Amino acid sequence: MTDIQHCEIRPGRLVEWALHPETVEAAAALPEDARPPAYVQESHVRTARAVREDGLFVPTWTGTAFDLPGPVDLDALQRALRAWTQRHETLRSGFRWIGDEMRRFTLEADAVRLRREDTGDFPDAAVLTRHLESRFDAAADALVWPNFLYAAVLRPDGASLYLAFDHSNVDAYSIYRIPAEIHELYAADRAGTTVPEPPVSSYVDFCALERSNADRIDDTHAIVSRWREFVAQCEGRLPNFPVDLGLEPGGPLPEQRLMRDILVDDADAAGFEAYCRPYGGSLVGLLAATALLVHEIGGSPVYRTVVPFHTRAKSQWRDSVGWYVGGAPIEVPVARAPDFDSVLAMVRAELRKNRALSWMPLARVLQLLGDDFRPTSPDRYSIVSFVDTRGFPGSERWREMRAHGLIRVSYGDQVCAWISRFHDGLQFAARYPDTDIARKNMRRYAEGLREHIVAVAREGAGGPRLSRQRTKPLGTAWPAASA
Repeated sequence: MTDIQHCEIRPGRLVEWALHPETVEAAAALPEDARPPAYVQESHVRTARAVREDGLFVPTWTGTAFDLPGPVDLDALQRALRAWTQRHETLRSGFRWIGDEMRRFTLEADAVRLRREDTGDFPDAAVLTRHLESRFDAAADALVWPNFLYAAVLRPDGASLYLAFDHSNVDAYSIYRIPAEIHELYAADRAGTTVPEPPVSSYVDFCALERSNADRIDDTHAIVSRWREFVAQCEGRLPNFPVDLGLEPGGPLPEQRLMRDILVDDADAAGFEAYCRPYGGSLVGLLAATALLVHEIGGSPVYRTVVPFHTRAKSQWRDSVGWYVGGAPIEVPVARAPDFDSVLAMVRAELRKNRALSWMPLARVLQLLGDDFRPTSPDRYSIVSFVDTRGFPGSERWREMRAHGLIRVSYGDQVCAWISRFHDGLQFAARYPDTDIARKNMRRYAEGLREHIVAVAREGAGGPRLSRQRTKPLGTAWPAASA
C-alpha cells in the first residue's frame, strides 16, 4: 500500500480508458434498479457530499498499479479491460439523487464500451505523477459517475498500468485481485483464447441482501445496544487513534501525510505469527502490540478501536469486486495487563465476543443510535487493518510486476494504518494528520511496533521488548519511509 507519489512512476506515453460517452449517455436514460446502495456506499457518498458542501474537496479514491511486459498490444489490453469491467457489476452501476434519496441504475454488461485517449508523452516523471493524481481525483470521485479511470504509461519494454476507483466500488481484497486478473485476460486475448472462469457474483446483489437484513433490526437489537455502550465509553464518538495528534479542537480538517515502511522480513514475520497463533494469529498480535504502544505513548488505560473485517462470509463473494467491509468494536484494558500474553488473551476474547457485530453495517447502527449522518471528516474512526496477501492469485509475482495498492492521501483527522503480510515480510502504511506532534507519535508507534514484532519473534514475549531496546531504525528499506 502506498500513494501515487511513492510508487516510482517512470516516464512514458500516457494512454487512458474511460467509459465511452455513448455508454454514459445510455446510462442516463436507464430505469431505476430496485437494488439499493449498501449502507457503507450511502454513508460514503453522503459524507463526500457533506464535506464538499462545507467547501472542501477530499479525494478518497483507491486503486492499483502494476506492470505488463512489452511491447504492449493496446487493442488487446483494451479488450481485457473491457472484459474485466463487464465481469464486475458494481463498476457498471451508479446512483442518482431523487430528492434526498440515492437511487441505483445499472448497465447491462454488453452495453459497456471503453474509449481510449492517447494523452501524449510525459518525459518528466514528476509531471506525469501530478497529472495522474489530478486525473484520478476528477474521474474517480464519489459524486460523479462513472467513477473510475484506467491509465497505462507505455515504454518500449512494457507498460505500467494505473487503475483508480471511487472507494464505493472496491476494498483491499478487490484491489489485490486485479493485477493477476488483468494479466490473465490480456494474455488470453493475445493468445486468441478465452479465460475459462465461472460468472462472478455481483456486489450489487450483495448490497441488496445485506441491506434487507440490516433493515430488519431496530434500536432495541442486541447489536445496537452493544454499539451504544461502546460509543458511550468513547464519549459519544467513534474512536480516534488514542495518541496526541496535535489537532486543534474545532479546527479545519487537516491535510494528511503518508508513512510507509517494511516492518520485518519473512523470518521475523513468521516467528511473530507462530507465537501469536494460539491466540488467533498475527491480527491479534498486532492489535495487542498496538494496545501496549498507545498506552505507552498516550497513557490511555483502555485501548478502544473498531477492527475492520471483510464480510465475504460465503465463497460466492470471494472473487467479487466491491466494498465488503464491516467493523467490530473492541476494548482492551491494557493498563491491567502484566505481560504481552495477557494482552493477547484480552484481544482474542474481545474479537471472539464482538466479531459478529461486523456483519451489521455500522452506518445502519449509527442511524438507529440517532447519528445526524452529516460527518465533517471522510473517516468516521481510526483503524489498524491487517491483511495476509499471500493467498491472492499472483501475489508471489507482485515484486516482479511492480504491483502496488494505491491510497489517496488528502485530508482527514483520523489515523488509518494498514499492515500487510507479503511473502517477504510485513509492510506498514498509514495516513495521518500532518502535524509535528502526529508525525512524532506515529513514528514512535511504527518503531515500537517493529520492536515488539522482532522481540516476540526472536525471544518470545519475555524478551528485550520489555526493556525497550532499539532495533534497526525504520526507514532503512525505503529512503522515503517518513514521507
